[in-house]
Amino acid sequence: MDSLLPLAQKVGEKLKARKETIGISESSAGGLVSAALLAVPGASAYFMGGAVVYTRPAGDAFLAVPREKRAGVRSSSEPWALLAAEHVRERLKTTWGLAETGAAGPTGNSYGDPSGHTCVAVVGPKGSIARAFAAEALKLMDEQLS
Repeated sequence: MDSLLPLAQKVGEKLKARKETIGISESSAGGLVSAALLAVPGASAYFMGGAVVYTRPAGDAFLAVPREKRAGVRSSSEPWALLAAEHVRERLKTTWGLAETGAAGPTGNSYGDPSGHTCVAVVGPKGSIARAFAAEALKLMDEQLS
């Protein structure tokens, strides 16, 4: 967590200065990205909410991605991360949506992804981009705010 706090501070300061907001969807990170952003004083100015979407039922409840949009898109993939980021942004009506999905371990997931496999995505006014893991999620956010 200590290594994430400086990145979260940078992201939080930029979001506050721009009067922009963010919504988060996490899976294998288990709320770590949200926790880092919420550790920044004044987070209520930009953090509109987040969910740990660890299972399909959680995704159905919190993201409510229509069946036709998720057809052919599997969890723990870049396309799912992008879809989750789009939906958390839409549902919370935020400037930015950030999503993470993956396999926490210790044995990987049912799709055959090894433990530690994670994809992240950021969707916002500058478009969308996807990469891999929790620190990368904050780096992506910082890049998009630059």
